[in-house]
Amino acid sequence: MSKRRVVVTGLGIISPVGSTVKSAWETILRGESGIGPITRFDVSAFPVRFGGAVRDFDVSQYISPKDARRMDDFMHYGVAAGMQAVVDSGIDFSKVDTNRCGAVMGAASAAWARSKRNTALICRPAVRARSRRSSCRRRSST
Repeated sequence: MSKRRVVVTGLGIISPVGSTVKSAWETILRGESGIGPITRFDVSAFPVRFGGAVRDFDVSQYISPKDARRMDDFMHYGVAAGMQAVVDSGIDFSKVDTNRCGAVMGAASAAWARSKRNTALICRPAVRARSRRSSCRRRSST
């Protein structure tokens, strides 16, 4: 058995049930779901119109507007959760060996918005006009 240790010193979360560890935990304890109607884009072309979306998250608490414009939402969430974890840990990086510090992050369905934009570029009318056999079809106007 390995004698290496892992120590969890700080937590952070941005999720459909809350944008802080405290709010997410309180929501879970109340038995509330983070699932609800999708409102961030037009879902009329899709059979499912509900999902788990992050709500009431203010990126400006964590990232400057200039930097935020250069990132997808999933990056905002990761940076914010990481910053929350550092604050929660109370770590003072000037007093520790930073070569022995690390972080673990998990995410699901990241980069959806970027994938959507890239698909729209690939499937734009000019491209489809060149190839009548294009497999791209527009499903919504957004």
